[in-house]
Amino acid sequence: MPVSPQQIEVLPHAIFLQRIAAESSALTLEARLGQAAFLALRLVDRLASDGEPVSQDVFRYQAVATERFCHELRDAATEGAHLQGIVASADDAHRLGDVRLLAPALLAYAHFLEDELRLEETLDVLCSLVQVGGERLSSSDAVAGRLRIARVNRTLNRFDEAETAYGEAARLAESAGDAHSGLLSRIGHAECRRDRGNLPDAETSLREILADARTTRDRDIEARAERGIGVVLFARGQPDDATCHFWRAYELYEDEDSRLRALGDVGLMLLMLGDAQGAERALSEVVRRGVTSEAAVNAMIELMHCASYRRDRVGFARWRERCEGRVPDMPPNILADFYIKQGIGQARFGQFRRAEALMARALEVAAAAGLHEFEFRIERIKRGLADCEKLQQVEPPAVSEPAFDTHELREVSASLAQLEG
Repeated sequence: MPVSPQQIEVLPHAIFLQRIAAESSALTLEARLGQAAFLALRLVDRLASDGEPVSQDVFRYQAVATERFCHELRDAATEGAHLQGIVASADDAHRLGDVRLLAPALLAYAHFLEDELRLEETLDVLCSLVQVGGERLSSSDAVAGRLRIARVNRTLNRFDEAETAYGEAARLAESAGDAHSGLLSRIGHAECRRDRGNLPDAETSLREILADARTTRDRDIEARAERGIGVVLFARGQPDDATCHFWRAYELYEDEDSRLRALGDVGLMLLMLGDAQGAERALSEVVRRGVTSEAAVNAMIELMHCASYRRDRVGFARWRERCEGRVPDMPPNILADFYIKQGIGQARFGQFRRAEALMARALEVAAAAGLHEFEFRIERIKRGLADCEKLQQVEPPAVSEPAFDTHELREVSASLAQLEG
């Protein structure tokens, strides 16, 4: 299915066809998955209320052809199974006259793409759901679609588009009497303010949301607000205060993935405060309970970082080896972080040439994925390596003492010690 660059620019769902242009052959797995996604979403487009009516026979013919193309990809990749699910749900939706049947498969596929950091493709899928479903969607799916659109736009730093989608979600939630989704939208607005750099307003909003969540006894929102406040306080240079909010988020979250992410945040803050032992307790618990999750991989990287902070060569090598076993499955942001912290570790052990090579690899990964914040950070670290080398030749670095000087931080440390029991 050869496609010219000019055609790609005007076709619906063209973002998926860009995979073909990026591959050496249209027969590679990645290119075929892009074609399959394009075909599956074009089938979904047939269900739009403002499109031309399609007879059952015509729709069925297109569905069978698309399913045949997707079927051979089902066992080759997780994405192939998602696409076959979309084709099946579209067929059911047309046959039964119920477009709501599309929502589970499209939302699941969008979630998969978001995890893979294919954010433009994620937006394409979510917008298809909203546009094709329109007012025929259930209120919960209509709200969920817009909240996800908002989150992805915020990740892409498109704050105006994100705030518009959060506003639409809030209006729909209010009409449906969905207080929880309304609070989720308010958290999204607060996070947009934080990402724009307006930390005081973001903190004020999050504390108001936290108070409302406590009043309505919405534990999930309470946990999200606590974590959001922690992120703001960290950004304001207050890791000691942030630690306590991350810990409360850990205690409040009910799903394990969110709990482990919050516990990982606690570990990061403790390391910043100089409490390597407390950090290792938190991060080791994440690895033990997370096993193969993204939170566990992040925790392994931070444990490697902890070991180099303590100048523990054996521990650094052990965690580096475990991280290297996960490299094939790391998304670009985590892979870049791994190379950065491995490079920092090598520099701490005086291996500056290795450190420079690892920073170059990190920069290559970040540039290829468009991770600009990582690029800026790597460049700053690279500029500082020469000064670090000169300093180490004069005087060996000393590991700082933990900056524990509050009752709340001691409570967190004591609670972490109990996790090991």
